[in-house]
Amino acid sequence: IAGINDVEDVMISWNDYVAEEREKQLSQIIQEESLKEPETRKFLENAFRDGEVRTTGTDIDKLMPPVSRFGGGKRTEKKQRVIDKLLTFFDRFFGIGSSSFAANDSTLEDQKVIQYDFSQPELQMVAEENIQYADKGDNNH
Repeated sequence: IAGINDVEDVMISWNDYVAEEREKQLSQIIQEESLKEPETRKFLENAFRDGEVRTTGTDIDKLMPPVSRFGGGKRTEKKQRVIDKLLTFFDRFFGIGSSSFAANDSTLEDQKVIQYDFSQPELQMVAEENIQYADKGDNNH
C-alpha cells in the first residue's frame, strides 16, 4: 500500500502492469502451443473488440500450426486445448487495460495518424442533368 501512494498516477501504472502481464501470458500461450503469432494477436484483438471469443468456424484453425487431420496428430485435443487457453486468457483480461495486441504495445511511433483537412470547399455532387418530367395529363413525351 505504501508503494502505491508513491506513484503519481495509479491508473498509468495499473495499465502498464496489465499490458505487461497480458503480453507475457499471450507470448507464453503462443510459444507453448506453437501458434501463428500475427494471426493469434489479430484473433484476440477482434475478440476483445467484439466482447467474445468465437470458437466456431475456421478462425481457430488459422492460428494453429499444421497438424495432420489423419492419424496420430491429435488435432482435436490440441484445438480444444488452444480454445481453453484463449478463453481463460480472454476472461482474465477482458475489461481491464487497453485492448491493443500490437507486438510492441508500448510504442506509439509505429501507429499512423490520419488527419482530415476540412478547410477544403464543399464538393459539389455530380449527377445527370436535372430533367423536367411531363405531368400525367401531358401527352408530350
